[in-house]
Amino acid sequence: MFEQLTQNSNADPHSIRARLGMALSGEPLDRPVYAVYDWFVKNRNINWPCLFELGLGQINHASLVKYKRPNVEIIETTGQQQERLRRDVRWITDIGELHEWYLDNWRQEYLIKSREDYRIMRRALEGASVTADPEGFLKSEEALGEAGITVGDCWRTPVMEAQIDLVGLERFSIDLALEEPELMQLLEVMTELKLMEFREAVKTPAQIIKLWENLSIDTLGPLRYISQLVPIYEQILKILDRTGKSLTVHYDGKVKLIAEQFAALHIDGIDSFTPQPEGDMSIAEARSAWPDKFLWIHPPMSWHRDDPATLAANIRQAVREAGPCRFCFLLSEEVPLEWEKSIPVILNSLDK
Repeated sequence: MFEQLTQNSNADPHSIRARLGMALSGEPLDRPVYAVYDWFVKNRNINWPCLFELGLGQINHASLVKYKRPNVEIIETTGQQQERLRRDVRWITDIGELHEWYLDNWRQEYLIKSREDYRIMRRALEGASVTADPEGFLKSEEALGEAGITVGDCWRTPVMEAQIDLVGLERFSIDLALEEPELMQLLEVMTELKLMEFREAVKTPAQIIKLWENLSIDTLGPLRYISQLVPIYEQILKILDRTGKSLTVHYDGKVKLIAEQFAALHIDGIDSFTPQPEGDMSIAEARSAWPDKFLWIHPPMSWHRDDPATLAANIRQAVREAGPCRFCFLLSEEVPLEWEKSIPVILNSLDK
């Protein structure tokens, strides 16, 4: 499935890309990979060249499709509010308008605030078309070379997008519990579009496709996980079947309550898995629950505040629990304040 990551005969067999390819293919590694999300490289002003020189890799993300939405005009404006950057976004349709706004990229208001807003959003999405667009992925791969890999980005499933991006946790939880008809109709439209998106995404060269679920099960609950997420995962996996593509989901919170249900899905990897104390499972428990899944492990932020000997011991223990194959480490939730000391310790520990 991951042949493209190791096929280049001119590639350095010890490069980040080659080692990730081996790890994804199930080969044990003497030196596991530690890699950072591209977002942090672009948005955190620290000495990345130094860390890359020490052996840190990079995970890029690229959208695989492009949308055309004939029934909505999306207008963004920016300005200043109390010396902070304010960004307003308006979705304008023939039956009404939605509005959200941000301060320094922190959301202050959701697009959907009423029952009527669900109907307006549904109108905005009706008639949308989706086509494959590999250009961003190809440019990313060319720029990265052997320093890392590019993951295809298909954003979130409809339930998680509504909860996190469109409605907000409080209103969404109430409306989902009540099965508000306007919400359920919107989710049906979004589901059809998501399946169209995957049918196009498989036409691109991306081998790993990620859903940015940002799931912590305490915000959804195991019953809704089974009724709302499992069915769309199964439909997506059917689209991916026999294409050589794999599905990874970004679950960065508590997951123990759904460990059994997740094990039954043929999802290849869990991205940004965070062990205790920030998550609710140890790495050993995760490996026991999901022996064949790829663990993209985000070491807890608290580890970075430990003394170097303790941090190194924690990392070596994590390697033993996750290994001998199908795992790597990620800098995926935030860059620790102690990065200058802690990240070299982690990289050095992986060389042992």
